[in-house]
Amino acid sequence: MKEIELNEKKVKIIPLGGLEKIGMNITVFEYEDSMIVVDCGISFPDDDMLGIDLVIPDFSFLLENRDKVKGFFITHGHEDHIGALPYILKDLKLPIYATKLTHGLIELKLKEHNLLKSVKQKVVKHGQSINLGGFRVEFIKTNHSIADASALAITTPAGTIFHTGDFKIDYSPLFGDAIDLQRFAEIGKKGVLALMCDSTNAQRPGFTVSEKLVARTFDTLFSEHKTNRMIFATFASNVDRVNQIINTAYKFDRKVVIQGRSMVNVIKVASELGYIQIPENTVIEVEQMKNYPDQKLVIITTGSQGENMAGLSRMANSTHKTIKIMPGDKVIFSSTPIPGNEKAVSSVINELSMKGADVIYQDTHVSGHACQEELKLVYSLINPQYLIPVHGEFKHLKAQEKLAQSMGIPDDNIFVLQSGDVLELSRKVAGITGHVKVSEVFIDGLGIGDVGNIVIKDRQSLSENGLIVVVMVLEKGSNQLISGPDIVSRGFVYVRESDEIMKRIRKVVEKSLDRSKNAKDWGKIKGAVKEDVSDFIWKEMKRAPMILPVIVEV
Repeated sequence: MKEIELNEKKVKIIPLGGLEKIGMNITVFEYEDSMIVVDCGISFPDDDMLGIDLVIPDFSFLLENRDKVKGFFITHGHEDHIGALPYILKDLKLPIYATKLTHGLIELKLKEHNLLKSVKQKVVKHGQSINLGGFRVEFIKTNHSIADASALAITTPAGTIFHTGDFKIDYSPLFGDAIDLQRFAEIGKKGVLALMCDSTNAQRPGFTVSEKLVARTFDTLFSEHKTNRMIFATFASNVDRVNQIINTAYKFDRKVVIQGRSMVNVIKVASELGYIQIPENTVIEVEQMKNYPDQKLVIITTGSQGENMAGLSRMANSTHKTIKIMPGDKVIFSSTPIPGNEKAVSSVINELSMKGADVIYQDTHVSGHACQEELKLVYSLINPQYLIPVHGEFKHLKAQEKLAQSMGIPDDNIFVLQSGDVLELSRKVAGITGHVKVSEVFIDGLGIGDVGNIVIKDRQSLSENGLIVVVMVLEKGSNQLISGPDIVSRGFVYVRESDEIMKRIRKVVEKSLDRSKNAKDWGKIKGAVKEDVSDFIWKEMKRAPMILPVIVEV
């Protein structure tokens, strides 16, 4: 890379998340002494993150630059774009700019965290621009699997950066207006320095199908299953999809029961803001289900991703308080598994099938993300100098890189970034000029960041190998063994059926204590016991449980 001239105006793009996996989207834009942040989302834990509820970005960089950061601009209301806002807003009381429905969903989160009065929110309309610091940000109408989604045209003295957000091109959406491609073209004609483009479906050829396909499928399903109870699982934030289900249920004279706290909250907000039109007397409380035959009921629930505590999962494993799966139930998955959730979804489907339910997932969902031909159209309209693939796993980013190359964008003008990279752009040259600290912060219950990689490794070890606690009562001063050693096993072997191995472990502990009886440091005694017991168990059983020595002094 050529060195950027000192007197040349330049802008920095610093992704703090969202580039290694689906979720946790957050990007910082910096021009001179001003910073703005686009999106601030969570990701869901991987299977090996035992006990973790959510994963949020590391906000260290923002906190270190708190005097520069001017505000948050949010593209749409999905959790992977808004879910982490309450955790940073506790420390940085910055204004949030978002469209009407997105604002309503953020407000729900701020209320839960008691931040509603301390954080300024501004509702922005499509076509409106906000001037903040060294930036002017215009919100542009796009289509996605949630209403009010926006692309952002971020104008700086160094040039305009066009951020698509999550989008697809739907010329005939069921609800609301089509994507504003005219505005895309107008901005493209003025000149765009860089395009940051959604990569989720960059591997898929063709166009993303319209939501109208799902509407037709729902009509068919309701027509074919007039004598069965129907249970729909979808994302709580997929407002248009929920609206479709409710309208179709009304059309076929069925009552609708809403399950899942997030689903109830989102529908309440969307209904109050006019994004869902619920026909009168269509939605009923779960307690009223007993007043209607099964063929008159539709249940809309969370759990389409196999989440343990979501409504559908609890129905599948018979832990739901009020709804039980019955033979003949038609369970419709109106979503596709997020990468990494396939196993959990498959498990729920198997449990439902074992209870006699008929599980349906063909043609019941269309993606909210653009496929290759839509991406090509955006490249043509925007005609950017530089391209930055965003939103997706590495394979998705590379797929978009390859697609952009086929459209004539030079290799040197395409930047596949990693979270933490500092990309510096000017009209003449561009390149990665640094790296900032980024990491994942784990949310476990009410704990934020108090569970790190070491704790996770301990949890993994406990789950895979179990625990042995060695309790020893030693005489003060002489370290003479008075009582024990007592061996407690959890997740290693069943003690009552393993007398012989327990006796041999006790002998190993006694020998270890005898060798270290002159040691004055308890740490050394514990270390010796831990090492000797670990070696013995590995030689005898080829297992590696966690060993926890406990000394009681009398």
